[in-house]
Amino acid sequence: MRCLLCILLILVLGAGELYAQQTGKIEGEVSDDLSQPISGAVVRIEGTNLATFSDTEGKFKFRNLAYGIYKLRISFIGYASVEQLVVLNELSLNVSKIALTKNSEALKEVEVNAERIARIEQIKEEETDVLIGGKKTEIISMAAVDADVSQKNARQIFAKIPGVFVYDMDGSGNQINISSRGLDPHRSWEYNVRLDNVVTNSDMYGYPASHFSMPMESIEKIQMIRGTGSLQYGAQFGGMLNYVTKSADSTKKIGVESINSVGSYGLKSTYNALGGTVGKFSYYAYFSKRVSDGYRDNAESNYESEYIKMNYRFNNTWNLSGGLARSVYTYRIPGPLTEEQFASNPRQSTRDRNYYSPDIFVPFLELTSNIDDKSTLKLMVSAVLGERKSVQFTGVSGVIDEPDFNTGLMPARQVDIDNYHSYTTELSFSNEHSLFNKSAKLHAGVRLIRNDLHRRQKGSSDVDEGAIYSVGAAGFGRDIHYYTDNVAMFLEEKLNLTSNFSVNAGLRFEKGLTKMRGRINDYPENEVPTDIKHEFPLLGLDFNFTPKDNLRFYGGWSQAYRPVIFADIIPANSYEIADENLHDASGSNMELGLQGKSFDSKLVYNISVFSLYYKDRMGKQVINDTNGNTFVLRTNIGNSITYGLESYLDFIIHNSPKFRWSVFTASSFMKGKYLNGEVTNGTENVSVDGNLLPGVPQVISRNGFLFKTKKWSATLQYSFTSSFYSDPLNIDFVENGTVGVVPSYGILDFNTSFRLTDFLVLKGSLSNIGNVTYYTKRPTGYPGPGIWTSDGRSAVLSLQLKF
Repeated sequence: MRCLLCILLILVLGAGELYAQQTGKIEGEVSDDLSQPISGAVVRIEGTNLATFSDTEGKFKFRNLAYGIYKLRISFIGYASVEQLVVLNELSLNVSKIALTKNSEALKEVEVNAERIARIEQIKEEETDVLIGGKKTEIISMAAVDADVSQKNARQIFAKIPGVFVYDMDGSGNQINISSRGLDPHRSWEYNVRLDNVVTNSDMYGYPASHFSMPMESIEKIQMIRGTGSLQYGAQFGGMLNYVTKSADSTKKIGVESINSVGSYGLKSTYNALGGTVGKFSYYAYFSKRVSDGYRDNAESNYESEYIKMNYRFNNTWNLSGGLARSVYTYRIPGPLTEEQFASNPRQSTRDRNYYSPDIFVPFLELTSNIDDKSTLKLMVSAVLGERKSVQFTGVSGVIDEPDFNTGLMPARQVDIDNYHSYTTELSFSNEHSLFNKSAKLHAGVRLIRNDLHRRQKGSSDVDEGAIYSVGAAGFGRDIHYYTDNVAMFLEEKLNLTSNFSVNAGLRFEKGLTKMRGRINDYPENEVPTDIKHEFPLLGLDFNFTPKDNLRFYGGWSQAYRPVIFADIIPANSYEIADENLHDASGSNMELGLQGKSFDSKLVYNISVFSLYYKDRMGKQVINDTNGNTFVLRTNIGNSITYGLESYLDFIIHNSPKFRWSVFTASSFMKGKYLNGEVTNGTENVSVDGNLLPGVPQVISRNGFLFKTKKWSATLQYSFTSSFYSDPLNIDFVENGTVGVVPSYGILDFNTSFRLTDFLVLKGSLSNIGNVTYYTKRPTGYPGPGIWTSDGRSAVLSLQLKF
């Protein structure tokens, strides 16, 4: 309680008491030797962890600096660095224009290295609204990544992020499904998933999966903030995952990009974008389409996506942007396999009448106001609208989809349809100020969510073939709405205790109500209505210490929670019931790390340890009523912990104007186990105390060699994932493949690109060179219990045109 009061005291003081002290600001402008402003120059205060970038007008600014003497170092790719001493006293100081001159040696180095440096760096606070402080963050620059982006190959895209588990679920290229630290990767739903800082989780409280799927050709960079970022973005255990779309070219009225790919298994893909700037107005739009026959039989995909964003800068204070993103695809589901079927022919299909299709729209509008040189206000209004539908023969692996022996008729297919109406309003405020005679920064905000998830399930299809989702006269066996109204408020304060040591303290408070209403056949109507309250505070604290340039110690702790969702509460049949006391899961993330550069920046490293405590996990138990009838109870089944080490090392073996050769390794070593709990084994409840958590590989390691010249680059990567259990009981083997150990697998990939001209680039990918037969998970729900084969060897060739 004393700790909580201290945190609240800091927050309240930070929000309200801004008092005068002996501080000032340093301002300046960076230009080239022709007096043209340089945008993106790095301006660093030597001996501190303070740095910024020059804006589009070449201007930069440092605020709330204690009086004294500072040495500025200004650098930009292809120019000689400049150092300048600044004496800061009673007057605010405007540094005279700083001119950088071109460096011929640096330019030679630029030709080889500057355009595409594939290293993972920390997110800079200037690039996001979040107070980074001691949080573990990573940023992937897609221009620097050699990867098969046409098929969204996540093990290549996220190769240098340690601990990312990739789940191959519904066809290569349709969706990215990832997790970290032992969490569930299903449609990345343990993250707060965003596109350009717009929430894309379909329903944060009813079904948090992100069904929206952008083409990776459209992405400029990917930002990841681990679980300790939960206070500012949302309460998810995984943290935040933000895909940043390419933006309009500020130097052209019209810019064009086209990327076209062909590959194995009938792959054909096209991405076409148009963007530019006219005065204060800028725009960017794209259209993408991809078709594929799929690696397995009866696994065709048909995907397309559209996007438009417009931006208008009224003046230096006000900026308005808005747009619309859409993705839709239809995937023919080849069906689950048994152990025997997988061993005999992993590419075979057990279903030819199953289809799945999400169609998602994401409209958004953002208004930004730079109130003054210390304060910014942002308002974001967005929505996730659309549907997810499927039509399937739903038998588990080993059950054959064939005509009835007596009637000759095919079994009826089951139709399930979700309709999403999720509306989000986020208002945030940031302010730089003084606190306890120290420079500080406040970030506060409020988020309002109103959702209506309409779920219709167990409908009987009136058509035997094709991707048709109509049902017969009997309608749906379930017709339910999941209504949620929720408000969340957060407040986080960063206090720079010294020039190289800062602490962040934060508080998030959530209050909301979720109501389930509707009809479930064979279930008493008076027992269907269910209300779940969400009301709790979340606390967090982290630190950042930079004793010298290129060395950073960081660490933090924050609370998180996972709401009860539709899948947790809806009974599968009349023999299942939901516990009246079923409640949200909660827990915390903790991490401690070391990040830096050594050997003249040839070595980049980020090594950390973490612990994730998960309380009141959800699952199933059996109970008996007073009449001796046995039911399956959906309830909270126990607590777990996952802990481990994450390591990223990137070393430049050789670096010259002619070529660069480097190696990297990104690995995680973790263990997840139940601290206590009971689950059903089918007839009784048994303890899982000490059992390993399902879906948690103890080793995930990706390692590679990178070679770059002025025009050519190549990456050879080996990815290894160790074996893991697929169920809480840690069962080794079941013939139908629904549960058991998921075997370890190692995959070798090769990617390359060659610049033919200034505007034409040829790229090639050869994935799973060894044609390894493997799978990544044994799902218990969609797309069906059993084994789902991942892709074998495949090749892709892409041509990129940009002018």
